[in-house]
Parts: sequence; structure tokens; C-alpha cells
Amino acid sequence: MGGVEDNEPPSKRVKASSKELKGVSNGLKQPSTYSFGASMARPLASQGDSEIIGSKGIKKVEFVRIIAETLYSLGYSKTGACLEEESGIPFHSPAVGIFIQQILDGNWDASLTSLRKIVTEITGVSGQRSAKPKARSEILEELQNLLPPTVMIPDRRLLQLVEQALDLQREACILQEHQDEVWYLQFSQNGKYLASSSSDNSAIIWEVGLDGKVSLKHRLIGHQKPVSSIAWSPEDDQILTCGIEEVVRRWDVTSGECLRVYEKGLLGSVLCSWSPDGKCVFSGLTDKSILMWEMDGKEMECLNGQKTIRISDLQITSDGKFIISICKETMILLTDRESRSERCIEEEQMIVSFTLSGDNKYLLVSLVNEELHLWSIENHIQLVTKYKGHKRSRFIVRACFGGLEQAFIASGSEDSQVYIWHRGSGELIETLEGHSGAVNCTSWNPVNPHMLASASDDRSIRTWGLKQLHSKQKGKESLHPTMIFTIAMEQQF
Repeated sequence: MGGVEDNEPPSKRVKASSKELKGVSNGLKQPSTYSFGASMARPLASQGDSEIIGSKGIKKVEFVRIIAETLYSLGYSKTGACLEEESGIPFHSPAVGIFIQQILDGNWDASLTSLRKIVTEITGVSGQRSAKPKARSEILEELQNLLPPTVMIPDRRLLQLVEQALDLQREACILQEHQDEVWYLQFSQNGKYLASSSSDNSAIIWEVGLDGKVSLKHRLIGHQKPVSSIAWSPEDDQILTCGIEEVVRRWDVTSGECLRVYEKGLLGSVLCSWSPDGKCVFSGLTDKSILMWEMDGKEMECLNGQKTIRISDLQITSDGKFIISICKETMILLTDRESRSERCIEEEQMIVSFTLSGDNKYLLVSLVNEELHLWSIENHIQLVTKYKGHKRSRFIVRACFGGLEQAFIASGSEDSQVYIWHRGSGELIETLEGHSGAVNCTSWNPVNPHMLASASDDRSIRTWGLKQLHSKQKGKESLHPTMIFTIAMEQQF
């Protein structure tokens, strides 16, 4: 989300254009041959073409015929014939079956008797032969395209329907309401909401339905500069937004109303956070101090000195004991609020961002050298694991904990992909493609371990779930077993 030059902290740039989104491949094998069952099913006396199944008005006859066509196209002729026999639904009606056989046999006179006008339109065979007659299989394919599916099932019909479903699913998982780059996003603690902020000077509260669908709830307008960070209140009923070197605003989630603006004279805020009890607001200021406010805007406490840098992260442990901030380019400060004692995490490379684990025991640090470092901070500070593979050269890229029991690490990347590692082993187990610009931030739903969101310079937010992972992993020979257990279980999209 920002550029790094010499000793300056990252600062965001504007992207001029975005590329067209890549398509989704379902990985299904294309059938090379087509065969028909040797036997035709006998229609049941009670069988009617108008019988409906499901809640969307699907005709049972057409549904069964599509399955049969798929079986025959994949070479499973015996299974297709068994389906016809057991269901009592023939793959084609007798008239259509005879017509198809006439086409395949080249019996043009007989076929013209029943379908003279259609055959004339497609083949040009009407009492005289064309100069270059088409192949019989090609004629049959054109007939299949011309006739409605209720009369004659087109070749590879099920494959077409699956591809259409994947296209609709892909569109449903893309949120495109921001007018510029999306810099930050975060799920609420209860998993019912997702908040995002952008360089278009706005923030958006999205509502996550029980079915996993995400819809716009409120657009938060009021900042005069790009909104760099967001913080949910402990009860998820309010939210803080911070403009770059501007003010902190507190909003009501239900109404979308701005309840309070926090500002300190000529000083601007660069980050914001809540106290664990939800009664105080913290903001990092441009003079490198941290200020604590009462809800009504009264100043309570100020930590002076080099406690933070211009663009940074600020988090408070859930017990309210420690304030965590980036105090120098290569150092993170853990300040005890009661004793004022300090502990430090020192890195050799410049720190880009960090995030705190849900149990307050670990800190995930993103560095300029394209590495993520996992630090244990519970007792003695020590480096636990390193994660590599994502791309980051100029801008702020944020990572997060997530999955079942926060067993995974997800990070954005400047190559437009989302990277996922196994937290314990450090193994890179997945890359998710789809964005057309740098991915600035990721957030994992704390309630639904199968739901991940990413924010990008392409002005979009993507929500990822099991169907996206499954479609991408189709045809792979191996998959991390823990990934299967924790992610590939059930998807709500």
C-alpha cells in the first residue's frame, strides 16, 4: 500500500489502469468422442415432460438427459444406458433418435422428410449437392446448436453449464464499489461484517450473509484524504477510520452515522485502535506520539517520544496491558501501560507492517526483503518461523492469521496474487490468482475459517472460499493434508 525509498516509510501511489480479470478454468476433460447407447429406455406411463424438480423450475427430463449426454461423451456408454433404463427417460425421443441416426448414416432423403427446412438451411442439400458438403459430424453439431435443449441435448451441455456457474460464482465473489485503490480491509470479530478503506477517501461497511454473500451496508463519507486504516470496536457496533495525516472518525455500524471526530490541533493522525473495553480510542500522531481519547473526545493520556513512525501499525493486546507499535524502521516496541517498561523486536530489514495473533502470543511482521517473520512475544521474545514467496518491492503489503485455530498465514503481494502458508511449517501451500493489481491487504473471517478477503489496487475486493480453491486445485496430484482438513470441508458461497 505504499512505496519505500531510503529512510522514508511506505506511501501509497495511484494506479493508472487495471488489466482485464482472468477467467476461471474448471479443469474438466474435454470429451473427444461421442457415442449413443445401444438400447433405448422405455418411457414410463407416468413419465411427463413437464415434471419439475428443485426450487428453480428445472425439468426432470432435461436434467436426466444432460447427465446421460455427459456419461456418453466421457465414454461411459453402459452407465448411460443404465441411467436411461432405470429412469425410464430416453436420451432422445424416438423421433429425434431416428433423425440423428439418419444424419449419421447419411440417409438424407429420410431425414429431409422430417426436417427438410432445417437441413436445407444448414447443409444446403435440397435436391442438389453443394460443391463442398460438410462432414456429417459437423452437420449434427450445427443441428444440436440450432435445436433447443428440450428437443436435442447439445454436445458437452453439462460442461457448458458448469462453466457458466463458475463465471457467475466468480462475479459474485468480486466487490467493486470503491472508486480507487483499496488499501485496507478487516472482518469484524463476529464475522458478520467486512470493512474496507480506499484512496478514494471513503470506507465501506459490507454485510456478510448467512449464505456467505457479501453486500454493501454503508458507505462512510467524510474524510478529506485517503483512508489508511480501520478498527472495529470490541462489540462490533462501532468502527474507527483514519485518514492519512488527518483525523480519526468513529461511526455507528447500524446507521452509518459519524458519531465523533478526533483531532489534535495541527497534528494529523496516521493510525487508530480501540482499548479492549471499548471505552477509549488510540491514535498515532504525526509527531510520533500515541494519544488516548475518551469517547467524547477528551484527551486522557499521551505517550510521547518516538513511539511510532509516520505510516505504521498500532495494536493493543486484548487484556489491555501492552501497546504495540513500530518505533523505528527496524524495531517494534511493546510498551507496558502500567509499568511503562518496554520490550523490543529488532529486525535487520525495514519493517513494513505487523499483525497480532488472536491469542496475543505471536506477532507477524512483514519486511521489505519479501519475508514474513513470526515472533513469539508471550514470555521471551524469539523468532519462530519465516515465510517466503510473495512479492513486495515498493508498497505496503499486509498479512494476517487465519483458518481453523489460525493455522495459516495469508498475505497480499505485488504480483496480484494472494499467498497462503502453513503457519507451523512455513510451507507455501497455495497462491490465489484473480486480482489484476497489487494485493495490499488480506483478512480472514474469524468466525468462518473458510472465508478470506483481499483488497487490491485494481479497486476490487475478492472473497475467497472452498469453491475457488477446489477449481484451482483440480488436477493437482497432491495437496497439503492440513489444508484439506481445515479449509476443504464446507463452503457457504
